[in-house]
Amino acid sequence: MGAVKVAFVGKGGSGKTTLAALLARHLTEQGRPVLAIDADINQHLAAALGGPVGSAETASPLGERLPLIKEYLRGRNPRIGSAAEMVKTTPPGTGSRLLRVVENNPVYASCVRTVNGVRLAVTGEFTAEDLGVACYHSKVGAVELLLNHMLDGPGEYVVVDMTAGADSFASGLFTRFDRTFLVCEPTVRSIGVYRQYAGYARDYGVALSVVGNKVEDATDVEFLREHVGQDLLTWVSRSTYVRRAERGTVGPLDELEAANRAVLGQLTDAVDRTAQDWEAFTRWAHEFHRRNAAAWANERAGADLTTQIDPDFRMGAQTFNLPTAVTA
Repeated sequence: MGAVKVAFVGKGGSGKTTLAALLARHLTEQGRPVLAIDADINQHLAAALGGPVGSAETASPLGERLPLIKEYLRGRNPRIGSAAEMVKTTPPGTGSRLLRVVENNPVYASCVRTVNGVRLAVTGEFTAEDLGVACYHSKVGAVELLLNHMLDGPGEYVVVDMTAGADSFASGLFTRFDRTFLVCEPTVRSIGVYRQYAGYARDYGVALSVVGNKVEDATDVEFLREHVGQDLLTWVSRSTYVRRAERGTVGPLDELEAANRAVLGQLTDAVDRTAQDWEAFTRWAHEFHRRNAAAWANERAGADLTTQIDPDFRMGAQTFNLPTAVTA
């Protein structure tokens, strides 16, 4: 059993939030350590998990606690002069604080709450005050920072509901995941999003699996196979359980249709078979930090932020034994 960061992506309305919630609940019910994160511009994961609307509002949105997140993660890293010099792509180094999926720390205390048994953090809604003056990716930057510093151990899971379409390629966030599930309806528009995402992902070695959704018959499955080929892992049939959930009534998982419940097992098996590539994780973290530094971050900080990259530091199993990196 591995430790995996999982992303759910897809066209708006494809059902990615519903499936992200179902997998997070399935893993949690099995007693596995899970942290769910709502990184969608439309914040619906708490409701999809079965909490009342606004049930996660007692926790601070990650986007509102960036100063706390930066100060905590900076730790004693000598390459980072102040929390203000940290940007969304700042990678960990010797002396940084690394996060475990389940632990006590100020970030989780402020930003994580339990919704229907699942531990959840949210980026925060795009508010009226943000219109015309803010980019949603500034909020998602908090998620990127967390995942850059996330040292998930064996049998631990981070499940992230991403923003719809190919928007996640506006940052390096898409390279932070070990397994990406693209939820795809048997429609031309949904296939279009798949092709766009798969084209980008292929260039970066992203492990991508397609999960069909709203499948009614064999012709739907045939359509998906024709257009996504071997990327098709499994599919979810039309579901009265899901329809009730989308109307606000989230029942116990044992009420989910047997065939669709089996899909959650298939997703779990795919996740558990996924090998973490910490070398690639580190390499892309450094690459996207260099790109962001050159594009905008150096000018904003008035400093060369590429000096934050610690060439001798690598995330991975060996990092668990570095007390200077993993601190409370």
